[in-house]
Amino acid sequence: MESNTSPKHKEILIRKASGEEEVFDIHKLESSLHNAGANRIIIKKILIDIEKWIYTGVTTKKIYSRAFSILNREKTGSSLRYKLKQAILELGPSGYPFEQFIGQLFARKGYETEVGIIVDGHCVTHEMDVIATKDSIQHLMECKYHKDQGKSVSVQVPLYVRSRVDDIIRKREHMNDYQGLSFTAWVVTNTRFSSDSIQYGRCAGLKLLAWDYPRGKGLKDLIEEVKIYPITVLTKLTKKEKEMVLEQDIVTCTQLQQNLHILDPLALSSRKYQELLKELEHICG
Repeated sequence: MESNTSPKHKEILIRKASGEEEVFDIHKLESSLHNAGANRIIIKKILIDIEKWIYTGVTTKKIYSRAFSILNREKTGSSLRYKLKQAILELGPSGYPFEQFIGQLFARKGYETEVGIIVDGHCVTHEMDVIATKDSIQHLMECKYHKDQGKSVSVQVPLYVRSRVDDIIRKREHMNDYQGLSFTAWVVTNTRFSSDSIQYGRCAGLKLLAWDYPRGKGLKDLIEEVKIYPITVLTKLTKKEKEMVLEQDIVTCTQLQQNLHILDPLALSSRKYQELLKELEHICG
């Protein structure tokens, strides 16, 4: 799709979550709306509104919030998918729901997954956030969740993970249960990696997965590929109600749709319950 971007927008500097400034690129906004499933008419409507409204110094969060509010008025499942990044940030405050969500993503891709387990290393025991096994490869994953999207994972994390996974590999490569398997170390985050983290990861053979890294194969791309979304995208449940659902180890909309009895203690009104069912159908469909 081609958008009518005015030349003046090349001069508009906007502020990212990290505090850095960048030139506003309307094509990024257009792409995110398209990926969310919005149709051409709605996308055009949003782009025209943003082009008229945007100003120097505005944050990316405000831009995307404005776009979402317009998209949400259209009453489509695309508005839910569009708020995905914020929804991931709302999986906190602990990192465990994020670990469960990553486990669900890889399970959907056909991996045998384990979440939050204690495993023996050669020297000491370790807690691994996610272990995903498929095609004779076992992926050992450390998940780093941040509630602030401006945060980045420093190089100390992949350094630490590399040593932990190496200790586990040293133990498992001599165990009968793991013969024929090769092992891969991962660091997964909902935000981003520092440049040193990326450099070390490449050098040390670590797989790094962040919101938009690797390019075109980041976390957001994986989520769109397998079509699993966190319950925090839902607008028909309050923050408190979502927290109560998360406490029952239900982290995705698909899980909730398959376990609606989890909602019983919330005593939702008939109208709210039906609206929620409709919302789940939009996002899961």
